[in-house]
Amino acid sequence: METWTVETDDDGSRLEVHSFRPAALTRADGGSPAGNSAGSTSAIGDPAPVTAPGVVVIHGTLVTAALYRPFARNLSLLLSRPVHCYNRRGRAGSAPQPDDYSVATEIRDLAAVMKATGSEDVVAHSFGGFVALQAARGMPLRRLVTYDAAVSLSGNLNHRWRPELEQAVTEGQLNHAWAHLVQGLATAGPLSYLPLGALRMLSIMSARTNVGAEMRELLPTAVKEMRAVLDADAELADYTELTTPTLMLSGGWSPGYFAETGRQLASAVPAIDFAVVPGPAARRADPAGQAPGHPDGALPERYRRKRPATEQEGPAQVAAGCQQGPASDRLGA
Repeated sequence: METWTVETDDDGSRLEVHSFRPAALTRADGGSPAGNSAGSTSAIGDPAPVTAPGVVVIHGTLVTAALYRPFARNLSLLLSRPVHCYNRRGRAGSAPQPDDYSVATEIRDLAAVMKATGSEDVVAHSFGGFVALQAARGMPLRRLVTYDAAVSLSGNLNHRWRPELEQAVTEGQLNHAWAHLVQGLATAGPLSYLPLGALRMLSIMSARTNVGAEMRELLPTAVKEMRAVLDADAELADYTELTTPTLMLSGGWSPGYFAETGRQLASAVPAIDFAVVPGPAARRADPAGQAPGHPDGALPERYRRKRPATEQEGPAQVAAGCQQGPASDRLGA
């Protein structure tokens, strides 16, 4: 793994990038070739020269890119292509969220990372899926795969916003804020329906773990990110001109609103397909939804059939990177 930084095109801020390249992953000494990449500044060694179009992974809310590194590594091996996951703003190694933060900030950052890494495809989770779909409406992406994309259609997510969340974060009442976040988003499975008092106790307990402490630290970023989703609320008609081949996935145990949004978009936009990833492994029981799950064959037929070698790096093969079993054969990998 190479860790380096990309400078954004708007304000010169920096984003921390973690890159995985097949040649480096298969070397016995675990090393990686040295080189330079235009538009980037080395943090821990220079990134290797670009030899094939890369894939960028965009993480969700309340987490950092660190959670996605195993997924990025597996995907790089599967596709034999470079895969890059970066820390969005507000995370260690990257610039803070600016005062005028919005989805436009995220789209500009994504464009900077794709340019610096020589990437053409995107895999995105949760809030990252929202960013990627918004980006695909106005910038060229070759292919896109999302998992539980947090897209607001016709105000369908408005009732999930809790004003108490923002107030609690402002007042430093992070346990109270975490409880409102979990109840509002309902992404923690049965835990989401516990009383606020019980959720506050869970927050206190989880704060003793590394993951729980990190989530509490990132709560202020979650407030701005949720507002960005609601501010970008759109109608189906706003997506009909999207031409990027897109596979939207949702976990079988994920909140139903993710799947409903995927189905609506797939029915209205020819470039979008939708599938549900069945089973409990699709989602870990935590408020952020955490990392992507394990597709298990529930893909549209056009992504399952065998393709010529020149066409085999499509969304289905990217989706297969979510798992570590032989299903990539079934997907034409």
